[in-house]
Amino acid sequence: MRQRWLKPLAHLACALPLLWLGWQAADGGLGANPIEAVIRFLGDWGLRGLVLALAVTPLRKWTGWGRLAGYRRMVGLWAFAYAALHLSAYVVLDQFFDWAAIGHEIVKHKFITAGMASFLLLLPLAATSTSGMIKRLGAARWRKLHRAVYLAAPLAALHYIWMVKADIRQPVAYALVLVLLLAVRMRFTARPHAEERA
Repeated sequence: MRQRWLKPLAHLACALPLLWLGWQAADGGLGANPIEAVIRFLGDWGLRGLVLALAVTPLRKWTGWGRLAGYRRMVGLWAFAYAALHLSAYVVLDQFFDWAAIGHEIVKHKFITAGMASFLLLLPLAATSTSGMIKRLGAARWRKLHRAVYLAAPLAALHYIWMVKADIRQPVAYALVLVLLLAVRMRFTARPHAEERA
């Protein structure tokens, strides 16, 4: 009975930042530049979700709690959802669907280039994160495709570092954690087990 409630509670925990953002927006608590606040908030939680998703496999290995594997895709999809909302907020609220201006910004600003590249790499991973797609692709091909996260995650960290420009301590901390998690995961996936979905 207790296990049945873990996933709904995990979904609720992942949704809480979004609920908090909605409450802040309704209460006028987003500061002098609410559009920037929304974009930054969603991007921050997208990156945090990516860190958590990448941490699941090492934690499962170190704790021996096999049930953690069932939360990896869920957390990864929530991370992608926040990243998609981050991009959508930029397109809709900041650029007002001005595709020419958006294209110019992608070429002009390297932090936007890195962020867009990271999102495009994550897009097929999110699209194939269902049991049906795993069966269609086959486990080996699915794992190979999802190794794109080893490039998408560093690009997301670079996006954050290049965007901040001044005090980069927090984005650098995220980058170091991501590098550590990716190194640990690469060590595990170098010795794949039959049941592993890296």
